[in-house]
Amino acid sequence: MEGIQHKTVSVNGINMHIAEKGEGPLILFLHGFPELWYSWRNQINGLAALGYRALAPDLRGYGGTDAPDSVADYTCCHVVGDLIALLDTVAPPEKEDKVFVVGHDWGAIIAWYLCLFRPDRVKALFNLSVPFIPYDPRFKPVESWKAFYGKDHYIVRFQEPGVIETEFAEIGVRRAVLELLSYRVPDPLYLPKGNLFGHPLDSPVNLPPWLSKKDADYYATQFQITGITGALNYYRNFDRNWELSAPWWKSQIKVPVKFAMGDLDLVYTMPGMKDYIHNGGFKRDVPFLEEALVINGVSHWIHQEIPDQINQLLFDFFSKFH
Repeated sequence: MEGIQHKTVSVNGINMHIAEKGEGPLILFLHGFPELWYSWRNQINGLAALGYRALAPDLRGYGGTDAPDSVADYTCCHVVGDLIALLDTVAPPEKEDKVFVVGHDWGAIIAWYLCLFRPDRVKALFNLSVPFIPYDPRFKPVESWKAFYGKDHYIVRFQEPGVIETEFAEIGVRRAVLELLSYRVPDPLYLPKGNLFGHPLDSPVNLPPWLSKKDADYYATQFQITGITGALNYYRNFDRNWELSAPWWKSQIKVPVKFAMGDLDLVYTMPGMKDYIHNGGFKRDVPFLEEALVINGVSHWIHQEIPDQINQLLFDFFSKFH
């Protein structure tokens, strides 16, 4: 896209592709699954025009960034390590000790970990779609999801290396990625074997209005090149991340935060989520939470669905801090 610069930097033992545009205070954008730096295209252009340096990497395992072979190389510690090394390269502490951060989906999860582990590097956080879920020693994540949702829930189906990759290959990686990016209902996502998305394979994927054919082609082409294993390995570390988080039991997020999600987001309808967000739990765990917005009629892909509104919210929030 016009004016966006691309480069590869060496961080934490891997090569990371980044896209950036603009000058001013740095905003670090962290994408989710199955996305890329490209999911922030509207925010990069919008915030750069408003006086910010907007930077979005492909996280490890995605796009132009290296994808280590081992599942164990995709923990929260590895990914946060990548980001700290990236910041040390593009915004050295002696020049810009703290930066703005924006995350969505898995990018939001990683952003929470970044704020938990290294709050000294974060000026303020604006997260989308996934609120902070603190460590709880009583509930191991994957077995809890399996007990509640069953074996066909997408997070459970993603656990065994190679299994869902084979099934995605049978319907085509392109179709699998576009089906995921087009999922826009508030119900849990189930992927039963032999009928993954419940749509006839001879019919085209019904793309949402905010995802053009050009956008779809970009995502599909990138995942056809790289495969999807690196992206899935984040899910395969849910339990490992839970174990690694034990030292931060009852810790709070101590940076300024604003949060937004759509009321049609499948995360919003998870058991207990509405109560946690609206009845004090979220604010207890994130004491500097300014606001948790729930926007009517908007799905999980909030920053792509209503980019101008999100850009204005980002600008209004971050402008308070400089």
